[in-house]
Amino acid sequence: MRKYIFSGTLISAVLGGWGTLQTTRKGPRDWRLALMWISWVITVVVAVDTVLEQSRKVDELEE
Repeated sequence: MRKYIFSGTLISAVLGGWGTLQTTRKGPRDWRLALMWISWVITVVVAVDTVLEQSRKVDELEE
């Protein structure tokens, strides 16, 4: 769990969601908002996958 919490890629992805959340609260609701949320979800998925991949590489090196 610690590898996710302290991962720079995941932290930046979650912080990027803050801007999307603010746009949702204050901005117009149109198709661009849906694209922003889809983009944010994809970013978080890629960040989690990056952490998993790095963890697997470290595990392989330790064996």
